[in-house]
Amino acid sequence: MEAVQTLAAPVDAPANTHKWLIAIAVMLGCILELLDTTIVNVSLPHMQGSFSASVDEITWVVTSYLVANGIMIPLTGWISGRFGRKRYFLFSVSTFVLASACCGLAQTLDQIVLFRLLQGFAGAAMQPSSQAIMMETFPPEEQQMAMATWSMGISVAPVLGPTIGGWITDNWSWRWTFYINVPIGLIAIVMVSLFLHDPPYLKRLNQRIDYFGIMLLTLTLGLTQLVADRGQRADWFGSPWVVYASVSALTAGVIFVWHELRSNAPVLELRIFAIPLFTAATVLMVLMAFLVYGTSLMNPIFLQEFLGYTAWKAGLMMAPRSIGSIVVLIFIGQIARRGVNTRPFIVLGFAIIAISLWQMAKWNHDVGPWNIAIPIFINGLGTGFIFAQLAAISLATVDRERMGAAASLFNMTRNTGGSIGISVITTLFVTHQQINQSYLAEHISVFDVWKLAHGVPRMPGSPAFSLFNLAGGHSTSLASLYAQVQSQAAMLAFSDVYRILMVVTLLMIPTFFLIRHAPMSVGGPPME
Repeated sequence: MEAVQTLAAPVDAPANTHKWLIAIAVMLGCILELLDTTIVNVSLPHMQGSFSASVDEITWVVTSYLVANGIMIPLTGWISGRFGRKRYFLFSVSTFVLASACCGLAQTLDQIVLFRLLQGFAGAAMQPSSQAIMMETFPPEEQQMAMATWSMGISVAPVLGPTIGGWITDNWSWRWTFYINVPIGLIAIVMVSLFLHDPPYLKRLNQRIDYFGIMLLTLTLGLTQLVADRGQRADWFGSPWVVYASVSALTAGVIFVWHELRSNAPVLELRIFAIPLFTAATVLMVLMAFLVYGTSLMNPIFLQEFLGYTAWKAGLMMAPRSIGSIVVLIFIGQIARRGVNTRPFIVLGFAIIAISLWQMAKWNHDVGPWNIAIPIFINGLGTGFIFAQLAAISLATVDRERMGAAASLFNMTRNTGGSIGISVITTLFVTHQQINQSYLAEHISVFDVWKLAHGVPRMPGSPAFSLFNLAGGHSTSLASLYAQVQSQAAMLAFSDVYRILMVVTLLMIPTFFLIRHAPMSVGGPPME
């Protein structure tokens, strides 16, 4: 009897066997999925030539992946509970590898869009599943270190995507941005098959399939993702399809929430949001996604469009952010392992990000490489202090049986928040560019135009003087002057957006008080 009790005791304890091999296996899949959200972006012009597609048509290669990914992420917890986490993870990685090979072999635009949809559907499971697996595999005292390790992958992969994609495209072919997934994916499949096992407390669900809930969720997230990604190109609500899609998404979302809260077998366990700490950590992660996705969008555009950097060089300039995040994540993981209260570092992280954005707001056409790399590195330091801790808090507040559902909710809101954030930041940039262009045009007189056209500079400090210097101090035509007005307006818009992001970051600092007493690990005591 005593022996039986000894064997039964550790049922709810995380499995420690091969924990680092399991971590490497699931991280390989997660990194592959995240790389593919950005790695093909720099290859789009080459794909456009291969498929004889317009700019608007070729962007469906990116949009289709994001829409499919956004739809499937929240379903991960439900599917894992019904079929088993290991089985679903293996199926996802295998399908992702197959879809990647098909993308590389695609001969038409329709084919690659279809295969990217399949790739997005398959890859969606990797983030929430890997997050839940890491928390289950490591013991409570090492769970923050596990989340720090997990955060390294998801922080580094999106930044390295354009760099790797640019190098592969320039030296091989855009098709190899997909083929490269095959050998890495096969390694992940073998390792997951050998070392990963479902925990005893992961109960298989045998309830009826809620087809109505799945349909509503697909409509809500699919249409939201579509509007967020392509609304800017369609002039937002000036386009009828954006209005119809937005209204449909809102209606389906309201009905979905009502239906799920009444269901005995919900597809998405929305009741988890009743846990205040989980909700607070999730909301903060949405705002962090807004900041991270925003700078990831703005910085490469600035470097390529205004400083003339190639995709490869722009990617290299973004690398210091990953380095900064890795340094901090290693530090946070090690001190958390020793029982140090790491929650106050969240405040430090917000402050550091605000400083980096303030420095970015000072960039101009003459900014040097070091003045670019240092703020980007500082930004990575701040992100590292926050990201892993929010991920750990979100799962530490729920019981093990609902960890998969919580991971799905957490990643769904982060993914959706990031997509919406990109749309908001793009709109802010375009709006401020138009405002600045109008301001510059209003403050340049006909006499200024004549002087600029004849190479006579205005007094220092005037808009015309700035434009003259921007033109290199040489005489310019009216067409060239107009181009310089547009360029200067865009530069001012970049500064405006970085300042707005800085203010948002500063406003997030007091939110620390919402999570300062969060538990450090699953089942752990609250922080004092």
